[in-house]
Amino acid sequence: MEKVLMKGNEAIAEAAIQAGCKYFFGYPITPQNEIPAYMAKKLPKIGGIFLQAESEVAAINMVYGAAGAGARVMTSSSSPGISLKQEGISYIAGAALPCVIVNIVRGGPGLGGIQPAQSDYFQSVKGGGHGDYHLIVYAPSTLQEMVSLTMEAFDVADIYRNPVMVLGDGMLGQMMEPVEFVKPPVRELPNKDWATTGCDGIRKPNVINSLYIDPEELEKEVNKTYEKYKLIKEKETRYEIYNCDEAEIIVVAYGTTSRIIKSVIENANEEGIKVGLIRPITIWPFPYEPIEKYANKDNVKGFLTVEMSMGQMVEDVKLGVNGKKEVFFHGRTGGMVPTPDDIMNEIRRIVREG
Repeated sequence: MEKVLMKGNEAIAEAAIQAGCKYFFGYPITPQNEIPAYMAKKLPKIGGIFLQAESEVAAINMVYGAAGAGARVMTSSSSPGISLKQEGISYIAGAALPCVIVNIVRGGPGLGGIQPAQSDYFQSVKGGGHGDYHLIVYAPSTLQEMVSLTMEAFDVADIYRNPVMVLGDGMLGQMMEPVEFVKPPVRELPNKDWATTGCDGIRKPNVINSLYIDPEELEKEVNKTYEKYKLIKEKETRYEIYNCDEAEIIVVAYGTTSRIIKSVIENANEEGIKVGLIRPITIWPFPYEPIEKYANKDNVKGFLTVEMSMGQMVEDVKLGVNGKKEVFFHGRTGGMVPTPDDIMNEIRRIVREG
């Protein structure tokens, strides 16, 4: 298949369309505005609907409605906009509705800045909104992964009746790379017999709901949801292991940051320092298992978590390591990107002091 040179945001939008997304509801915010712009141009031509809502709150509730009717639907935003959507995301998760949410992260807190960051990690994987729930969260590191994971997100959302987030950042959204649009492996998708599509007197009406007045009934629903999460952890946890077998330092990084680490590994190798990378592709469910595996290896002296934040994923890395090795952290925030030199200096320090 022929490759096409595209900007990251536009590649996500085209991938969604090719995955069968017919409805998009959103509100503009930098640095993801190319996604709604692309959808506004393309969706009407294929019989879909693009609607710029009056706010992010309105947009996510429109997603709730379309998802409840069984449609393939997507919204996108950047950090403050995703914050505004959190109540609606909790409703969607509580009602067990499939949809795709794209967050092209910018610096924060508050309005922050428009440069890339990874400081929405907690918001993405720890629930974000109220209640006991999880999103499935993909963290692509290349534009090709942005395409493939966006396509896959729609299938996974349908299979588990769960909202899926594609978590990028301003750098991935704005950069250009060649991509190809290849359909993900065929998966058996369930019938949406729960959808509110009208019953025509043939069946009882379907009801989409996340409100349970009886606490015992609500607890039962939450427990049922957590059984689903257990299955998601078993079936959908994704990660990449790179150069780890002989490594003395293992770096854990995702997204844009993981690309930088691969350059660092080459530099470290030239100095005789063996460095490996564990790259979470799903940050929920988080890949604790490979981290625990390498924490048990004698040749591994420690782990280094590198993030474009003040240290959020580092907590999950520590859970995986479970006290068996020391976990170090290096991060930049506010839209600053870690440099290979800074990361290499941190690795030298760990080796020297270890």
